[in-house]
Amino acid sequence: MTIAPAAADTILAYFADTKTKPQDYDIVYTGDLGEVGSRTLCDLLLKEGIELRGRHDDCGLMIYDREAQDVHSGGSGAGCCASVLCSKILGELSVGRLHNVLFVATGALLSTTTAGQGKSIPSIAHLINLVS
Repeated sequence: MTIAPAAADTILAYFADTKTKPQDYDIVYTGDLGEVGSRTLCDLLLKEGIELRGRHDDCGLMIYDREAQDVHSGGSGAGCCASVLCSKILGELSVGRLHNVLFVATGALLSTTTAGQGKSIPSIAHLINLVS
């Protein structure tokens, strides 16, 4: 399961609605796509003509030490996003190191019924634009 398609759809819709592109933002944060999901996100967007590499970081990748911890694809998207938003991003916005950030919280809509039936797990992505 990867949540990257939900993040890609949300980001593409935002760029289309606002007539903006990645270069208009300091960085695009997601969380928690992990290593595989981050690569998938960039590949999906590239197929649509959007180059996100170099302007993207993933909250899950930022809080785990993948060399020292056996985290595989990361942790909770909501937990990773909240941790990085409160500990890093808001601080960097307040001191002027960042000015215009896209923050894309990602998650799986888990259900014991869906998982028990062997069905795919739907995912979701919410985007906010943080400006200092």
